[in-house]
Parts: sequence; C-alpha cells; structure tokens
Amino acid sequence: MTRTFDHLVAEADSVSVDGWDFSWLDGRATEQRPSWGYQRLLAERLTGVRSVLDVQTGGGEVLAGCAPLPALTVATESWPPNIDRATRLLHPLGAAVVADADEPPLPFGDGAFELVVSRHPVTVWWEEIARVLAPGGRYFSQQVGPASVFELVEYFLGPQPEEVRRGRHPDDAVAAAGAAGLEVVDLRSERLRTEFHDIGAVVYFLRKVIWMVPGFTVGQYRNRLRELHEQIENDGPFVAYTARFLIEARKKD
Repeated sequence: MTRTFDHLVAEADSVSVDGWDFSWLDGRATEQRPSWGYQRLLAERLTGVRSVLDVQTGGGEVLAGCAPLPALTVATESWPPNIDRATRLLHPLGAAVVADADEPPLPFGDGAFELVVSRHPVTVWWEEIARVLAPGGRYFSQQVGPASVFELVEYFLGPQPEEVRRGRHPDDAVAAAGAAGLEVVDLRSERLRTEFHDIGAVVYFLRKVIWMVPGFTVGQYRNRLRELHEQIENDGPFVAYTARFLIEARKKD
C-alpha cells in the first residue's frame, strides 16, 4: 500500500539522526559511490603508521571499519550525540575519542601524528593539520566538493550565488594545503548520481546533513515538501548529483 505524504514525513521527522550511518535510507535513496573507495584506501594507510588522528569522526563508523587500528589512534568530534556513539564504537578498538569544538587549535602537540585523516569534514584547518603532523606525515581525506546535491538545496532555497556554488572547490583545498606547507600528492574528483525515492528520504537527509538547508524543519518547508512528494509520485525519483574529492598531502621531512 502506498504510504501517504503525512505518514512518510512524520516517520522521517521522528527517527534518530545521530551518528553518520545512513542505513535508514536503504531502499529509499541511492548514492553512487566514488570509484576510489575511501575506506579501503584508509585501511591500507593505517597499516603503515603507529599514530593516527581522525578529525571530525562523526559516529566513528568509518574508522572502526578499518580495524585493527594503530597503537595510538585518536578521534575528535564536536556533536555530543556523535561523541557518545563514537566512544562506544571506538573505545573497544583501543581508540580515544576527544570532544573538540572543531576550531583551532587542535588539542594536540606539534608533530603528534604520522597520519591525519578526515571523511567529509565541515571545515579544514590546514595550518593545524600541518602543525600536528610529524615530518613526512600525511593528511588523507575525502571531502564534499562544490555544489554538491544543489539540485535539492536550490529546490528549497532557490538559485544560489556563484560564490556559494563554488564553495569547497578542490583547487582551493590545494592552495590552502600549500600555504600551510603541505605538498599535495594526490587529488581526484567526481560527480555522482543520487536519487531520492520518497519524501521521507528527503526529510531524513536534510535533518541529518544540517548544512544543506540551514535551519531545516518540516514545519517551515511543509508546503514545498508536499509539492516535491507529488513530483516524486508522478515523475519518479528526485535526482541530484553529489560532488566528492579525494586529497592526500604530505608534510616535508
């Protein structure tokens, strides 16, 4: 039986959005994955180091999936529900979770880590990354690129100015890394098809990825959500394109 708009929205508005696990969307939304396989590449890099810092770990799911972890493994996170989740997941694997406001300075000494990693960081403090890296150490990260899922963003917010659409451009990351004294040794980028199969998936996504439509609530956007629900019912999945880039940078010896 086809579920109504009100049922789909109420369900998605009540479910927990803690952590960085998107399994609730299974069967309701699909996202093409980058060809490089970030978690696999991360696991390969972890085997060759004794110390790693995972910045903005979320719920710790990605790092935990790379176990066994180096002897010194530390993860930072700022959002209290994610801190609790990451602690429960990572402590049994020997990793420490540090509550951090995601603002400089990082609460670690100079040259503390051979490897610093981050998947989808909200902000990147390049000078701090360079500071806590040991000589010869590397920063390895998958990041959100420019105008990611902006088909959905602009459905709710309208056309965005060019400077907003260009935000998070990989060229800017390369420049910032260089200014901090890091040499970029790998850079890859892709745009990937994403489909939302029902309006509940849209609501869940916007509640979880809070920077897409800042301040999003069902109440504020209910009329627009109903219009999108009818569009999906009539025309099929709502299609958007995510932008992802992989960057690896090395600190000089």
